[in-house]
Amino acid sequence: MSNWTSLWYVWLILLTVFMLLLCGITASCMKLCCRKKRPPVQPFPRHPCDLTVVAIDSDSTAHSTVT
Repeated sequence: MSNWTSLWYVWLILLTVFMLLLCGITASCMKLCCRKKRPPVQPFPRHPCDLTVVAIDSDSTAHSTVT
């Protein structure tokens, strides 16, 4: 059996993995908290539209109006 204190590279790998997990959990929590505090944003802003109406009667010619 080998002594655990002499295997310094194992402790270094374990410390690195622990720090990566801690940073990932912290970043996820901060992202979740920031998402709750921001007001919801519409994906596409609404712009006024032009609407064309064409009425066709059997007795008269075609009329179009733009509003």
